[in-house]
Amino acid sequence: MEAIKNQYIPKKIKIIEVKEETKDVKTFKFQFLSQEENRFNFKPGNFNLLSKLGAGEAAFSLTSDSEEGNYFENTIRKVGRVTSTIFNMKVGDILGFRGPFGNGWPLSKAVGMDLVLIAGGLGLAPLRPVIYHISKHRSFYGSVDILYGARTPMDMIYTNEFKLWQEIPDVKLELTVDVVPNGVSWKHNVGVVTTLFKNIRAKPDSSVVMMCGPEIMMKFASELLLRMEFPKENVYVSLERRMRCGVTKCGHCQIGPKFVCRDGPVFSLAEIWPLPDVIE
Repeated sequence: MEAIKNQYIPKKIKIIEVKEETKDVKTFKFQFLSQEENRFNFKPGNFNLLSKLGAGEAAFSLTSDSEEGNYFENTIRKVGRVTSTIFNMKVGDILGFRGPFGNGWPLSKAVGMDLVLIAGGLGLAPLRPVIYHISKHRSFYGSVDILYGARTPMDMIYTNEFKLWQEIPDVKLELTVDVVPNGVSWKHNVGVVTTLFKNIRAKPDSSVVMMCGPEIMMKFASELLLRMEFPKENVYVSLERRMRCGVTKCGHCQIGPKFVCRDGPVFSLAEIWPLPDVIE
Protein backbone atom coordinates (compact mmCIF):
# COMPACT_ATOMS: atom_id res chain seq x y z
CA MET A 1 0.00 0.00 0.00
CA GLU A 2 1.23 3.48 -0.76
CA ALA A 3 1.15 6.17 1.93
CA ILE A 4 -2.41 7.29 2.59
CA LYS A 5 -3.37 10.05 0.13
CA ASN A 6 -5.40 12.07 2.65
CA GLN A 7 -3.14 12.05 5.68
CA TYR A 8 -5.79 13.58 7.94
CA ILE A 9 -8.36 10.77 7.61
CA PRO A 10 -7.69 7.66 9.72
CA LYS A 11 -8.09 4.24 8.13
CA LYS A 12 -9.63 1.42 10.13
CA ILE A 13 -7.40 -1.35 11.38
CA LYS A 14 -8.02 -4.35 13.62
CA ILE A 15 -5.84 -6.06 16.19
CA ILE A 16 -4.93 -9.59 15.09
CA GLU A 17 -2.39 -10.47 17.80
CA VAL A 18 -1.14 -9.11 21.12
CA LYS A 19 2.17 -10.11 22.72
CA GLU A 20 3.19 -9.05 26.22
CA GLU A 21 6.80 -7.86 26.28
CA THR A 22 7.02 -6.57 29.87
CA LYS A 23 4.55 -5.62 32.60
CA ASP A 24 3.84 -2.29 30.85
CA VAL A 25 4.83 -2.97 27.20
CA LYS A 26 2.93 -4.94 24.56
CA THR A 27 3.47 -5.53 20.85
CA PHE A 28 0.27 -5.24 18.78
CA LYS A 29 -0.08 -6.78 15.33
CA PHE A 30 -2.57 -5.07 13.01
CA GLN A 31 -4.25 -5.51 9.65
CA PHE A 32 -6.36 -3.07 7.66
CA LEU A 33 -10.08 -3.82 7.47
CA SER A 34 -10.15 -3.06 3.75
CA GLN A 35 -8.39 -5.71 1.69
CA GLU A 36 -7.57 -3.01 -0.86
CA GLU A 37 -5.26 -1.37 1.69
CA ASN A 38 -3.14 -4.47 2.12
CA ARG A 39 -0.26 -4.77 1.20
CA PHE A 40 1.28 -2.24 3.55
CA ASN A 41 4.80 -0.96 2.89
CA PHE A 42 6.98 1.27 5.03
CA LYS A 43 10.65 2.04 5.60
CA PRO A 44 12.49 1.08 8.79
CA GLY A 45 12.37 4.21 10.94
CA ASN A 46 8.90 5.35 9.79
CA PHE A 47 6.13 5.98 12.30
CA ASN A 48 2.35 5.94 12.34
CA LEU A 49 -0.46 7.36 14.47
CA LEU A 50 -3.11 5.28 16.23
CA SER A 51 -6.40 6.74 17.40
CA LYS A 52 -9.38 5.64 19.43
CA LEU A 53 -12.54 7.70 19.67
CA GLY A 54 -12.84 9.18 23.15
CA ALA A 55 -9.19 8.56 24.02
CA GLY A 56 -7.22 10.50 21.41
CA GLU A 57 -4.31 9.83 19.09
CA ALA A 58 -0.61 9.09 19.58
CA ALA A 59 2.46 8.40 17.43
CA PHE A 60 4.32 5.09 17.47
CA SER A 61 7.29 3.65 15.63
CA LEU A 62 6.58 0.88 13.16
CA THR A 63 8.34 -2.13 14.62
CA SER A 64 7.71 -5.08 12.31
CA ASP A 65 9.46 -6.39 9.21
CA SER A 66 9.03 -3.62 6.65
CA GLU A 67 8.89 -6.17 3.83
CA GLU A 68 6.18 -8.35 5.38
CA GLY A 69 3.27 -6.43 3.85
CA ASN A 70 0.33 -8.42 5.21
CA TYR A 71 0.47 -6.87 8.67
CA PHE A 72 2.36 -4.31 10.72
CA GLU A 73 3.25 -3.95 14.38
CA ASN A 74 3.55 -1.25 17.04
CA THR A 75 5.23 -1.84 20.39
CA ILE A 76 3.45 0.29 22.98
CA ARG A 77 4.23 1.26 26.56
CA LYS A 78 1.33 2.17 28.84
CA VAL A 79 2.06 5.73 29.96
CA GLY A 80 -1.05 7.87 29.36
CA ARG A 81 -4.68 7.95 28.30
CA VAL A 82 -4.22 6.84 24.69
CA THR A 83 -1.66 4.15 25.41
CA SER A 84 -3.63 2.86 28.41
CA THR A 85 -6.74 2.56 26.23
CA ILE A 86 -4.87 0.65 23.53
CA PHE A 87 -3.05 -1.45 26.13
CA ASN A 88 -6.37 -2.84 27.34
CA MET A 89 -7.69 -3.66 23.85
CA LYS A 90 -7.90 -7.22 22.56
CA VAL A 91 -7.75 -9.21 19.33
CA GLY A 92 -10.54 -8.08 17.02
CA ASP A 93 -10.80 -4.54 18.40
CA ILE A 94 -10.75 -1.64 15.92
CA LEU A 95 -8.58 1.50 15.87
CA GLY A 96 -7.83 4.35 13.51
CA PHE A 97 -4.51 4.54 11.64
CA ARG A 98 -2.64 7.35 9.88
CA GLY A 99 0.68 6.94 8.14
CA PRO A 100 3.30 5.90 7.41
CA PHE A 101 5.15 9.16 8.09
CA GLY A 102 8.72 10.35 8.42
CA ASN A 103 12.08 9.46 6.96
CA GLY A 104 13.84 6.20 7.75
CA TRP A 105 17.19 4.88 8.88
CA PRO A 106 20.00 5.37 6.31
CA LEU A 107 20.14 1.76 5.15
CA SER A 108 21.05 2.69 1.57
CA LYS A 109 23.90 4.92 2.73
CA ALA A 110 25.14 2.12 4.99
CA VAL A 111 25.56 -0.43 2.19
CA GLY A 112 29.11 -1.75 2.32
CA MET A 113 29.73 -0.33 5.79
CA ASP A 114 29.76 -1.76 9.30
CA LEU A 115 26.73 -1.04 11.47
CA VAL A 116 26.41 -0.18 15.16
CA LEU A 117 22.88 -0.26 16.57
CA ILE A 118 22.49 1.29 20.03
CA ALA A 119 19.22 1.09 21.96
CA GLY A 120 17.97 1.86 25.43
CA GLY A 121 14.72 0.44 26.79
CA LEU A 122 11.84 0.85 24.37
CA GLY A 123 14.30 2.48 21.95
CA LEU A 124 14.94 -0.98 20.54
CA ALA A 125 11.48 -0.86 18.92
CA PRO A 126 12.29 1.43 15.94
CA LEU A 127 15.55 -0.47 15.38
CA ARG A 128 13.86 -3.87 15.17
CA PRO A 129 12.91 -3.38 11.47
CA VAL A 130 16.58 -2.59 10.78
CA ILE A 131 17.57 -5.97 12.23
CA TYR A 132 14.97 -7.71 10.06
CA HIS A 133 16.32 -5.85 7.03
CA ILE A 134 19.90 -6.85 7.83
CA SER A 135 18.85 -10.48 8.19
CA LYS A 136 17.22 -10.49 4.74
CA HIS A 137 20.00 -8.52 3.04
CA ARG A 138 23.02 -9.68 5.01
CA SER A 139 25.52 -9.40 2.15
CA PHE A 140 24.87 -5.65 1.86
CA TYR A 141 26.59 -4.78 5.15
CA GLY A 142 29.76 -5.47 7.09
CA SER A 143 29.89 -6.43 10.76
CA VAL A 144 26.90 -5.55 12.94
CA ASP A 145 27.10 -4.69 16.64
CA ILE A 146 23.81 -4.44 18.55
CA LEU A 147 24.21 -2.78 21.95
CA TYR A 148 21.05 -2.90 24.05
CA GLY A 149 20.51 -1.67 27.59
CA ALA A 150 17.51 -1.56 29.91
CA ARG A 151 16.81 -0.74 33.54
CA THR A 152 16.50 -4.40 34.61
CA PRO A 153 16.40 -7.77 32.79
CA MET A 154 12.59 -7.73 33.14
CA ASP A 155 12.41 -4.42 31.22
CA MET A 156 13.96 -5.82 28.05
CA ILE A 157 11.72 -6.28 25.01
CA TYR A 158 11.88 -8.85 22.19
CA THR A 159 13.87 -11.23 24.38
CA ASN A 160 12.47 -14.23 22.50
CA GLU A 161 14.21 -12.93 19.35
CA PHE A 162 17.69 -12.45 20.79
CA LYS A 163 18.86 -15.96 19.87
CA LEU A 164 17.68 -15.50 16.26
CA TRP A 165 19.55 -12.21 16.00
CA GLN A 166 22.74 -13.80 17.31
CA GLU A 167 22.46 -16.46 14.62
CA ILE A 168 22.65 -13.86 11.82
CA PRO A 169 26.20 -14.10 10.41
CA ASP A 170 28.67 -11.61 11.89
CA VAL A 171 26.07 -10.04 14.18
CA LYS A 172 27.15 -9.46 17.78
CA LEU A 173 24.48 -8.74 20.42
CA GLU A 174 25.68 -7.11 23.66
CA LEU A 175 23.27 -6.70 26.58
CA THR A 176 23.44 -4.60 29.72
CA VAL A 177 21.15 -3.53 32.56
CA ASP A 178 21.38 -0.83 35.19
CA VAL A 179 20.31 -3.07 38.05
CA VAL A 180 19.87 -6.81 38.62
CA PRO A 181 17.19 -7.40 41.28
CA ASN A 182 17.86 -9.95 43.98
CA GLY A 183 17.11 -13.48 42.88
CA VAL A 184 17.28 -12.69 39.15
CA SER A 185 19.82 -14.57 37.04
CA TRP A 186 21.84 -12.36 34.68
CA LYS A 187 24.96 -13.41 32.76
CA HIS A 188 25.58 -10.20 30.84
CA ASN A 189 26.97 -6.74 31.57
CA VAL A 190 25.77 -4.46 34.37
CA GLY A 191 26.01 -0.72 33.72
CA VAL A 192 24.74 1.93 31.36
CA VAL A 193 24.82 1.19 27.64
CA THR A 194 27.96 3.28 27.08
CA THR A 195 29.92 0.72 29.12
CA LEU A 196 29.49 -1.58 26.10
CA PHE A 197 31.20 0.82 23.71
CA LYS A 198 34.57 -0.75 24.42
CA ASN A 199 33.29 -3.85 22.59
CA ILE A 200 32.40 -2.04 19.36
CA ARG A 201 34.22 -3.72 16.48
CA ALA A 202 33.45 -1.15 13.77
CA LYS A 203 36.01 1.44 12.79
CA PRO A 204 34.63 5.00 13.09
CA ASP A 205 35.46 6.04 9.53
CA SER A 206 33.78 3.02 7.87
CA SER A 207 30.59 2.55 9.85
CA VAL A 208 27.11 3.94 10.41
CA VAL A 209 25.60 4.24 13.89
CA MET A 210 21.83 4.09 14.47
CA MET A 211 20.58 4.92 17.96
CA CYS A 212 17.33 5.33 19.86
CA GLY A 213 16.46 5.52 23.54
CA PRO A 214 15.87 7.98 26.36
CA GLU A 215 17.16 11.47 25.58
CA ILE A 216 19.72 11.42 28.38
CA MET A 217 21.12 8.14 27.07
CA MET A 218 21.44 9.49 23.54
CA LYS A 219 23.10 12.66 24.82
CA PHE A 220 25.92 10.87 26.65
CA ALA A 221 26.23 8.13 24.01
CA SER A 222 26.55 10.75 21.26
CA GLU A 223 29.22 12.65 23.17
CA LEU A 224 31.22 9.45 23.66
CA LEU A 225 30.87 8.42 20.01
CA LEU A 226 32.19 11.81 18.91
CA ARG A 227 35.14 11.44 21.28
CA MET A 228 35.75 8.04 19.67
CA GLU A 229 35.92 9.95 16.33
CA PHE A 230 32.72 8.66 14.78
CA PRO A 231 31.77 11.34 12.21
CA LYS A 232 28.62 13.33 13.01
CA GLU A 233 27.41 12.59 9.48
CA ASN A 234 27.39 8.85 10.22
CA VAL A 235 25.70 8.87 13.64
CA TYR A 236 21.89 8.81 13.45
CA VAL A 237 19.31 9.13 16.21
CA SER A 238 15.54 8.75 16.26
CA LEU A 239 13.57 11.42 18.12
CA GLU A 240 10.12 9.90 17.52
CA ARG A 241 9.07 10.29 21.15
CA ARG A 242 8.66 14.05 20.61
CA MET A 243 5.88 13.74 18.04
CA ARG A 244 2.13 14.29 18.38
CA CYS A 245 0.08 15.24 15.27
CA GLY A 246 2.49 13.84 12.68
CA VAL A 247 1.79 16.58 10.10
CA THR A 248 3.57 19.71 11.49
CA LYS A 249 0.33 21.38 12.67
CA CYS A 250 0.60 21.20 16.47
CA GLY A 251 4.21 22.39 16.87
CA HIS A 252 4.84 19.92 19.67
CA CYS A 253 7.85 18.37 17.95
CA GLN A 254 9.46 21.57 16.68
CA ILE A 255 13.18 21.84 17.39
CA GLY A 256 14.54 25.15 16.17
CA PRO A 257 13.71 25.30 12.46
CA LYS A 258 12.98 21.57 12.23
CA PHE A 259 9.89 19.47 12.86
CA VAL A 260 10.57 15.92 13.96
CA CYS A 261 7.47 14.60 12.17
CA ARG A 262 8.35 16.30 8.88
CA ASP A 263 12.16 16.34 8.88
CA GLY A 264 12.70 13.24 11.02
CA PRO A 265 12.21 11.30 13.15
CA VAL A 266 15.67 10.09 12.12
CA PHE A 267 18.40 12.74 12.09
CA SER A 268 22.17 12.63 11.78
CA LEU A 269 24.12 14.43 14.47
CA ALA A 270 25.42 16.70 11.71
CA GLU A 271 21.85 17.99 11.27
CA ILE A 272 20.93 18.53 14.92
CA TRP A 273 24.07 18.71 17.02
CA PRO A 274 24.20 22.56 16.90
CA LEU A 275 20.75 22.61 18.52
CA PRO A 276 21.39 22.32 22.27
CA ASP A 277 17.83 21.42 23.24
CA VAL A 278 17.47 18.41 20.94
CA ILE A 279 18.38 15.64 23.34
CA GLU A 280 18.67 17.49 26.63
